[in-house]
Amino acid sequence: MKTRTVITGTGCYIPRHIKSNRDFISQKFYTDDNQSIDIPQEEIVEKFQLITGIEERRYIQDELNSSDMATMAAQDAIAESGIEPETLDQIIVAHNFGNVIKHTIQTDILPALASRVKHDLGIRNPACVPYDILFGCPGWLQGIIQSDTYMKAGIAQKILVIGTETLSRVLDPYDRDSMIFSDGAGAAILEAIPEDKTDSGVLSWCVQSHCSEEAFYLHLGKSNHPEADCKVRYIKMKGRKVYEYAMQKVPAAMKDCLDKAHVPIEKISKIIIHQANEKMDEGIVKRLYRLYGIQDIPDNIMPMNIQKYGNSSVATIPTLFDQIKKEKMTDHIFEKDDIILFASVGAGMNINAICYRI
Repeated sequence: MKTRTVITGTGCYIPRHIKSNRDFISQKFYTDDNQSIDIPQEEIVEKFQLITGIEERRYIQDELNSSDMATMAAQDAIAESGIEPETLDQIIVAHNFGNVIKHTIQTDILPALASRVKHDLGIRNPACVPYDILFGCPGWLQGIIQSDTYMKAGIAQKILVIGTETLSRVLDPYDRDSMIFSDGAGAAILEAIPEDKTDSGVLSWCVQSHCSEEAFYLHLGKSNHPEADCKVRYIKMKGRKVYEYAMQKVPAAMKDCLDKAHVPIEKISKIIIHQANEKMDEGIVKRLYRLYGIQDIPDNIMPMNIQKYGNSSVATIPTLFDQIKKEKMTDHIFEKDDIILFASVGAGMNINAICYRI
């Protein structure tokens, strides 16, 4: 029997600590070659907000870590779906840095975050298999894609997919790019439902990776501060390279996904894109429509929450999706049979897209 992979429950965890752009005005920044940036801090912050759209971001509380946020988001998703946790076949957790305990410099991924979530949820079923995905910012979508593959193969019926990240604990405070990053977690329950019982679910997907010169556009490196300990490494990004790569590659991958589903772009209700950078996301969507010969983008097609939450990597898409689904965003709602196009790009460099019917 053919099935559809359907999201039956979602949840998210938004950290309480708000860090506004004004909080960076007293911070001294340096270039990647350790030179002082002698531009007024107010000007740096204003230009940053103009480009990225970010006004504030969320940082995790000291006593919590990535797996804690993942568990709380998962509990919300399980509650909404109404499933029994012991019936889960898999728990997939997408992240990039594992648990980074506050004031430490070592990543903790032993055991894997998915194993910790299974433990914290109290699931004893040995047939529930937990594992992690390291796939850059597209990690949560990749978990959905893997789930769809398992379900269509008849191997799994119920899967929990989580994206969780604490970028605040791996950022370099002397690097202007550090203002982009934030923390958060989002989760979804996916179930394999017979096609004769639903029209909802995953319609198609596309995945691409470019790992030649692009592989190290995001990487770990020494602090920009000239006297920093070279043995301690932080998240680093070649911002211009990432932007150019995304503009060139992501729209084509999104089009490929739609074409596989035989869905005209005019049928798309919402584009849920990784909240990386407001200007970049707007540019990606404009180029997608131009691939179809369309110059004018429909109103209200691309919801964004980056203004208040920043870039939380694997958590941005599930967090945004959960907020719209639960009508927590004033200007955006989902209607039955809406067709959604998800898309993400990130470290690797990796790209993926999913066409999904509500």
